[in-house]
Amino acid sequence: MNEQLEERLKTLENEFENGKKMLAELEVQEAVVRNSLLRISGAIQVLREFVPHAQPVTPEQPQESTTAAN
Repeated sequence: MNEQLEERLKTLENEFENGKKMLAELEVQEAVVRNSLLRISGAIQVLREFVPHAQPVTPEQPQESTTAAN
């Protein structure tokens, strides 16, 4: 019985360490994605200043057609 408990304890400790490593890796990935989004957001802002009539297209607001209806 005592041997089984020790084995289970080692297994759980290994899983815990693996989980901590995985969490640290995910936190790094999150930071990379956040930085990328920040750069993209900045680029969008700059481009909008050069193209002032450009409006963001949202799912609720379809993009207007550039052709005139006759």
